[in-house]
Amino acid sequence: MKIAAIQHDISWEDKDANFAHLRPMIAAAAGKAARLIALPEMFATGFTMASTTLAEGHDGPTTQFLREQAQTHDIWIGGSIIQRHPSVRLPYNQFVLAGPTGQVHRYAKMHPFTYSGEHEHYSAGAQSITVDIEGLRVTPFICYDLRFADIFWDRAAETDCYVVVASWPAPRRSHWRALLTARAIENQAYVVGVNRIGEGEGIDHVGDSMVVDPAGETVADAGAKEQTIITEVDPTLVAKIRADFPFFADRRS
Repeated sequence: MKIAAIQHDISWEDKDANFAHLRPMIAAAAGKAARLIALPEMFATGFTMASTTLAEGHDGPTTQFLREQAQTHDIWIGGSIIQRHPSVRLPYNQFVLAGPTGQVHRYAKMHPFTYSGEHEHYSAGAQSITVDIEGLRVTPFICYDLRFADIFWDRAAETDCYVVVASWPAPRRSHWRALLTARAIENQAYVVGVNRIGEGEGIDHVGDSMVVDPAGETVADAGAKEQTIITEVDPTLVAKIRADFPFFADRRS
């Protein structure tokens, strides 16, 4: 399966501008046969703490945008959005994955970034998800989740490919690159890291969106410019590497 990671700049808290900017990029990736397209964390607003102001319901404009793009291009597409839920006081930073026949899957970020006060504006999610996309088992996580190896391991046996969407800041770019590679090596799975570029509320983002294969080799790297990387991801390679190097058997819980 071909997976596309769209690395783009984000117009701050301007959903319509971001939708307009992304439409041709999504169409181009779909035109190159990408079956799954990943967008950065809070791709429609930037990583804002104005959560209650910008939060949407389950069928709000950003979810509708994802569903529209999935159905228009016959693809799967996902990224994180600000989503309210009736049972929690604060909205979730939630990955929404839309499929071509109207499917919608949601994962709420389990680790709000307390260093920037995210926990004061967003509720923490309670569990991870894995979605079978045309035979590829995909597990999404969001930005700061990347620092917590245990949640990746919990899903490892049923995951071929992790997708990590982010607004990772430039000063810690070496951490981003190292952790993406580590999660791939530890779990013998593909890791697709999708980061934004540009400035948001005084914070610089350098991109470095990457695809790392289950042997820990970087097979695609977007660098620091706005662009889309498209990579073939093969679940049979995951199975082969795990069979050739059966490290899971030695892992202790």
